[in-house]
Amino acid sequence: MPDSAVTPTTQKKAPPRPAPPPRDVRLSNRIRLIRNVLPVIIVLVVIAVEFGISQLPSRQAELTAHLLFYGLLGPLVTFFSAEWIAEGTRARELAELELRELYAQLSVSHSRLAGMQELMRDLAEAPDLGAVAEVAARGAVSVTGATHATLTVAGGLSASARGETLLAAPSADLHALCVDLTGGGKLTLHFEVPPSLETVELTQALAAEIGNGLEAAHNRTLDLMTLYSVDQSIRAERNMRRLLSRVTRNMAARLGVDSRAAYLSDQDGVLRLEYAQDQRGEATGGSPAPAFAHRVAQAGTPLFADRTEAEEVFPAARSALGIPMRDENSLIGVLVLGDANPDAFQETRVPLMALMAGQASLAVRNARAYLYSEELAISDERARIAREIHDGVAQSLAFAALKLDIVGRQLRRNPDRAEEEVKAASTLLREQIREVRRSIFALRPIDLERYGLLETVRRYVADFGEQNNMKTTLETTGEIHLSPGDEAVVFRIVQESLNNVAKHSRAREVTVCIHGGERVKLRVEDDGQGFNPELVTGRVSTAGGLGLLQMRERVEARGGTYRVHSMPGQGTVVEAELPQT
Repeated sequence: MPDSAVTPTTQKKAPPRPAPPPRDVRLSNRIRLIRNVLPVIIVLVVIAVEFGISQLPSRQAELTAHLLFYGLLGPLVTFFSAEWIAEGTRARELAELELRELYAQLSVSHSRLAGMQELMRDLAEAPDLGAVAEVAARGAVSVTGATHATLTVAGGLSASARGETLLAAPSADLHALCVDLTGGGKLTLHFEVPPSLETVELTQALAAEIGNGLEAAHNRTLDLMTLYSVDQSIRAERNMRRLLSRVTRNMAARLGVDSRAAYLSDQDGVLRLEYAQDQRGEATGGSPAPAFAHRVAQAGTPLFADRTEAEEVFPAARSALGIPMRDENSLIGVLVLGDANPDAFQETRVPLMALMAGQASLAVRNARAYLYSEELAISDERARIAREIHDGVAQSLAFAALKLDIVGRQLRRNPDRAEEEVKAASTLLREQIREVRRSIFALRPIDLERYGLLETVRRYVADFGEQNNMKTTLETTGEIHLSPGDEAVVFRIVQESLNNVAKHSRAREVTVCIHGGERVKLRVEDDGQGFNPELVTGRVSTAGGLGLLQMRERVEARGGTYRVHSMPGQGTVVEAELPQT
């Protein structure tokens, strides 16, 4: 029936099999029996007949009896002997025919089995859903002998294949067989003759294997997407609470569970709750870890919790999975996932969760290192501010106070001298007020994550010009794609360079250029008094606590270059380059 689904009820009946041969039909046995027994029987029969004929009353009767006996006995013996041999021969031919048919069936079955095995191997090796669909369509044609195969998968993905036929597409003369795939989708095959019951059964088995292959590819894709999400969390997030929230959310979503918690080991080696979320909402705090988390930490491998342990972690949970987070030397923490379903977790998903926990370990280490570096930076900045106040503002204010004391003593005796001292003290105080404002401006927090590098630099350059009564110009060209850490380094170079201009150069104009290409190029140029870079390279500046040597080390650590060109009386040029990400 063209263009219609074929069902087992429409199949042609298979030809009847030959009747089973009788037992003991070997031709050699029959010939051996005739050779050994028949001569004896003939001799006995002849003796008996001759004896009987000799008893006849006349010669005519004896002749007639001899003619009847020998004329009939020979042909009859020959006929029945030949028939007996022929019956054995027919039985042997029937047995050989059945053996040939059985061998042909076994050959077909072997060929189809080999095709199925090859298809299963190709499905397992296919890298994505598209490749699985193409392999499945080609394999269905190869195994079943169909002229065309079309595979459609839920979500709009499809693939087709053509067998050994001149037709570019299925026609109305072909017979279609359509089978549903597990998980959604259809496999449609087209045949030149109506498919047999065996072909239908084979197609159904193929559909089951293809469905399994599609599901496995779909799971691999989801695993890769989840790992990518976790990797993005590691790269972009430095806040510990938000980091653990993202990582555990990705893991819980992959397993389809509703509860998650993260316990981290503190500086004393004690496991404490860092982040948790279940049906009651989010929870943070330093409460000690439950017994199940300690058991996972001691085992060092993923463990399944019993109902009592799961309820201790999440009151509404009936099952839980604990995964340790470790580095090369020590325990970092334990992640626990839970769900109200007692059978929510499967052994097959544990390796993926362990891999994600390993990524989470790296994320926690990165976040802790960032927090530690921030603490060091804050400490260094406090020391710098204290040093600058002590060496600069405090001494200047003390000097101004001494001058005012002198003014108080000279006010009556020498008014003109007192007036000069008051003017000098006033000038000194105004300079220190400007210095304090410069320091406050340099310490003002800048939100790079919110505005991006170019907008942040634009705002800073404009504000710098207003604060220091200086003409500023910003020039930007090309596309810039830097990691958050590289953007922070570029901005700190701009900030350091401009504040050095305000502090030391006595410039009237400064130009900032940023060019994006294979490498991001930064140039800060002023028309100030210049300096000798060799004399101040190791000195700590007043802007961000970073000297020229420290800035060079930061840039070179990220694969870039940093240069300062300056001579007394000829201004200063600061150049930096960083590779694009």
